[in-house]
Amino acid sequence: MGSLRLRPSHEILSGESADVYFARAERILEREGLDPVVVMEVFSRESGVLCGIDEAKNLLAHVLADADPADVAVEALDDGDTFESKEIVLRIQARYRQFGLYETAYLGMLAQSTGWATAARECVEAAAPQPVISFGARHVHPDVTDVLDYAAIVGGCVGASTPAGARLAGLRPTGTMPHSLVLIFGDTVEAALAFDRDLEPDVPRIVLVDTFKDEAEEALRVARALGDKLYGIRLDTPVERGRVTPDLVTEVRARLDQAGFREVKIVVSGGLSPDRIRYFKEHDAPVDSFAVGSYISGAAPIDFTADIKEIDGRPIAKRGRIPGRTPSPRLRPVDLASWRELPEGRSG
Repeated sequence: MGSLRLRPSHEILSGESADVYFARAERILEREGLDPVVVMEVFSRESGVLCGIDEAKNLLAHVLADADPADVAVEALDDGDTFESKEIVLRIQARYRQFGLYETAYLGMLAQSTGWATAARECVEAAAPQPVISFGARHVHPDVTDVLDYAAIVGGCVGASTPAGARLAGLRPTGTMPHSLVLIFGDTVEAALAFDRDLEPDVPRIVLVDTFKDEAEEALRVARALGDKLYGIRLDTPVERGRVTPDLVTEVRARLDQAGFREVKIVVSGGLSPDRIRYFKEHDAPVDSFAVGSYISGAAPIDFTADIKEIDGRPIAKRGRIPGRTPSPRLRPVDLASWRELPEGRSG
C-alpha cells in the first residue's frame, strides 16, 4: 500500500499544537546551555495495529533536517505492523532540543491512528473472508477524515469513503449513494438510473434499496432496470424498521437469485461492530461486504509513552523503567532523508 506523504503543517512545526510544558522546557534548557544527545523510546502498554508511525517519521525528518548526522539515529516499526504491550515502536537518538517540543505531536499521531487501525482490524478479522469498507468519516472532524480512513485501510479495510483518505492509501474512494439522493428523486429506480446515467463507467453501480419500499422488492426493481450494469445493492435498514437482519439478507439473496441476478452483490451497513458482523456470519447470511462507520471512528486512542533511556551515552530512566536501550530486534533504521521535500500539509 502506498501513501501520499505531506509536509507537516505549520501548527505542528511551529509547536503551537504542543503541550506548553515542552516549550517551557526547551526555553529553560536553551538559557542553561544544555542540549544533550538523548535516546527516546516510545511504547504502549496495549497491543494493536500500529498506525501514524509514517506520519511521525515524516515529522522527525523535517525537525531533524539540520541536525548533525553523527548525533541522529531513528529506528521504528512501520504502519500496519502489529505490536505487543511494552514493545518499542519508535526509538529516536538526537539532541533533545531539536525534537523534544514535538513529543505531543508524534504521540498523538500514534495514539489516534493506532486506535482506529486496531478497531478496523477487529472488524476485518470478524468479517473474513468478506471485505470491510470504512464509512466513518461523518463521525469525526473533517480535518482528520483523511487520517481516519488511511488508518482504517492500514487496519485492513479494502476501501474508504472519502477521496482524501483513499488517496493517502493510494486507492480510489468507495461509496454507493446517500438516502438523500433517493428521497429527492422520489423513487429508488429513478435514482439508480440517474446514478448510472451521470457517473463514470468505472464507478460500481451499488444502489441503496431501503428508502421507500420493501428491500427485496426494491432490489428486484433496480436489478431489472439496470441489468448487467448493477454491481450490488446496499442494505441499511434503520433501527426503527428492525435493522438489517440475517433473515433479510437471506431473503434478498434468494429473490435476486431466483430472478437470475446471481452476480449482484449485497453490501450491509448500519451500526456494525465485530460482534454484529459475527452475528451475520454465525447465521450464514450471504453478505458480500460490510461497511463500518462508528465502531472504527469511535475507537479509543491507544496511549503511547515516550521515555528518555540514555543521555550522552549514559543509561538512565525514571523510576519504574529500566535504564538503557530496550532490546528491540524488530526496529528498522529510518532513512530520514527520504521523508523530506514533501508537499505542504493541511494548515489545520
